[in-house]
Amino acid sequence: TIHAMLMTHDKFNQFTPKKIADTRTTCEMLLCISADSRGEVDDIVTRAAAAGGVLDPSPIDDYGWMYGRSFEDPDGHCWGVNYMDMEAFKTQLATENA
Repeated sequence: TIHAMLMTHDKFNQFTPKKIADTRTTCEMLLCISADSRGEVDDIVTRAAAAGGVLDPSPIDDYGWMYGRSFEDPDGHCWGVNYMDMEAFKTQLATENA
C-alpha cells in the first residue's frame, strides 16, 4: 500500500522553506508504481490522462517480461507504471545465461 499526499503550493510551503521546483522545466523526481498486469498498467495511465495528465511522455517499455508506461500529472511530475512477469523474467534470464 502506498499513499501520496497531493496538496496546494500554499499547503506544501508549510512543510519546507525551500522553493518549489517548476516541474515543467526541471526534473524533481521520478515516481514509479507497480501494477499486477499489463492491463492494469494501461488502465492506470489511461485514467491519469482522462484526469488531465499527459499520456506516455516517455517511450513505452515492452520487453515481454516487463511492460511499462508513464504519465505526467498536471503539476508536471513524471510517474512510471510497470508490470513485471517474474516467471517470464526467470525464463529470459535462464536463456541469456545458457
